[in-house]
Amino acid sequence: MSKTDLDGVAQDAPAPFIVPPDQAPRALAVVGEQISVLASGAKTGSYEIFHQVGPEGSGPPPHAHPWDESFYVLNGQISFGIDRDEHVAVPGTLVHLPAGSTHWFRFGPGGGEMISMTSREGASHMFTDFDREISPENPDLGRLIELGRPYGLTVFPPAG
Repeated sequence: MSKTDLDGVAQDAPAPFIVPPDQAPRALAVVGEQISVLASGAKTGSYEIFHQVGPEGSGPPPHAHPWDESFYVLNGQISFGIDRDEHVAVPGTLVHLPAGSTHWFRFGPGGGEMISMTSREGASHMFTDFDREISPENPDLGRLIELGRPYGLTVFPPAG
């Protein structure tokens, strides 16, 4: 199946797909949380969708990247830092972050679960690199910064 772009040039369209629970991908260990790539940009032709589960206190340091990102909280309380503000998201909350926004999040008491979506391909490759190269028990922030740089990730190390 093909589609036509705005210039009338035929392009291959992504194929429909379904990810049943018994065929869910292996979760990647990323900065203390488990991230499953439900839909990569390679499969959708653009956006990516992830399932994220984290224990209490886990989550990334303040960072920014060149893709929009949205989170829908399924379980638990998750604190989101956006620029200088902090917000607590409960189940049913959607948090949208435009590309370039400085943000972080922390899973609250008892941990949490959310679905996230990015506006373009990239995060799935970066998370795979993190899973392969960074210890989930004792993450090396320097290595994370190095691995994220080719994807446009900017990490802002914690003060002190």
